[in-house]
Amino acid sequence: MGERNVLGGELVPCGTDPLTGFYRDGLCSCGSDDVGLHAVCAVMTAEFLDHQRSVGNDLSTPRPEWHFPGLHPGDPWCVVAGRWLQSYRAGAAAPVVLAATNERALEVVRIEILEEHAVDVPPDLSSLG
Repeated sequence: MGERNVLGGELVPCGTDPLTGFYRDGLCSCGSDDVGLHAVCAVMTAEFLDHQRSVGNDLSTPRPEWHFPGLHPGDPWCVVAGRWLQSYRAGAAAPVVLAATNERALEVVRIEILEEHAVDVPPDLSSLG
């Protein structure tokens, strides 16, 4: 069985255009070499990108040496859980795709906070239990 998402199900892809994930496989997989914990599948917004740039994490500028295309509003991307939480605390959190967010994000961010910003919450939550 593969890695799990924060809902307890199998981790689904976050994005392939641009190709995201620490391993650039479209998934927010968190192996032992991902010390940053790229676990949160977030949909970029101008506010989130601006905030991250203001704290020294420029996600907009392409970095070909890291296979990083530079992000734009609307792009889904596996972001570092601590960086997402930093933006949340500043009032600039990006929307989150829970089904594509690795359960390891819960080591850093409470599920209730992620749910507040979820864009994929089913109308009947009883199906999750």
